[in-house]
Amino acid sequence: MASITVELVSVDRLVWTGEATMVTAETTEGEIGVLPGHEPMLGQLVENGVVTITPADGERRVAAVQGGFLSVNAEKVTVLADWAIWSNEIDESQASTDVDSDDEIRKSRGDAALRALRRAKMTV
Repeated sequence: MASITVELVSVDRLVWTGEATMVTAETTEGEIGVLPGHEPMLGQLVENGVVTITPADGERRVAAVQGGFLSVNAEKVTVLADWAIWSNEIDESQASTDVDSDDEIRKSRGDAALRALRRAKMTV
């Protein structure tokens, strides 16, 4: 099966890099699915989005992201997020608390985290 190099990077860490068969990301233009051979593009990530990566040699991975960009070229997909966390790293009770915060950033991150948890529980 064809694959493409993918990097998921947040401001403070390299979250994941490897070969994947598909990437989906929520952008300001809607949810975009990227397969190997996709046309080059640049998209802006939503403030409380979800990115899903299907590695070439493993199970689907789901991340909560906040802001940033999705860049696609012939060789690589780069997701550069202001903040990103894998669904298996999320503390669900903390995310639920954050959704009710008066702080807009915490609220947005809590919402993204809960959405990523829901997406991770979905079967493909």
